[in-house]
Amino acid sequence: MKELFDLYIAFLKIGAVNFGGGYAMLPLLEEDLNKKRGWVTTEELMDYFAIGQCTPGVIALNVATFIGNKMKGVAGAAAATIGFLTCPVILILIIAAFLTNFADIPLVQNAFAGIRVCVCVLILEAVIRLWKKSIVDVTAFVIYAIIFILMVTSDLLPVDIPAAVLVVAAGVAGVLIRGHREVSR
Repeated sequence: MKELFDLYIAFLKIGAVNFGGGYAMLPLLEEDLNKKRGWVTTEELMDYFAIGQCTPGVIALNVATFIGNKMKGVAGAAAATIGFLTCPVILILIIAAFLTNFADIPLVQNAFAGIRVCVCVLILEAVIRLWKKSIVDVTAFVIYAIIFILMVTSDLLPVDIPAAVLVVAAGVAGVLIRGHREVSR
């Protein structure tokens, strides 16, 4: 029971400061769950983010559920998920009740402008960390370059390619390329 409570509290804290979505959460997760607690490796976090990107729902919530499941099965998944959701749900209810009355106040607008800047920095830090751990050889860079070009030029393409399809395609490319290399050896 203590481990479930620990999962709940860990994700309660992370959920309380998770502005900006899943990628902004990556540095917080890595610091707390990898370096401080040793619950997951950086590679596992990256895998959870990749899977969380492809599955329905919010990436950050999916990642919390995956980590909870890894730690204590279904009960752990529930504890981490509920912990992660507690503060945001309370905050959303409070904001929903009062935002229409306060949205035009300059103090509130300035606070949100500052939060947006901070979120951009957190996302950039997550991108740099992911880059360092993911682009480890020429093959990884080629896959990255192809996916990046497809994403950047998606408005010019006759068909909209969903991000989940690109993630699956990158996974298949990794299996085929690396599998071909292993067979060649």
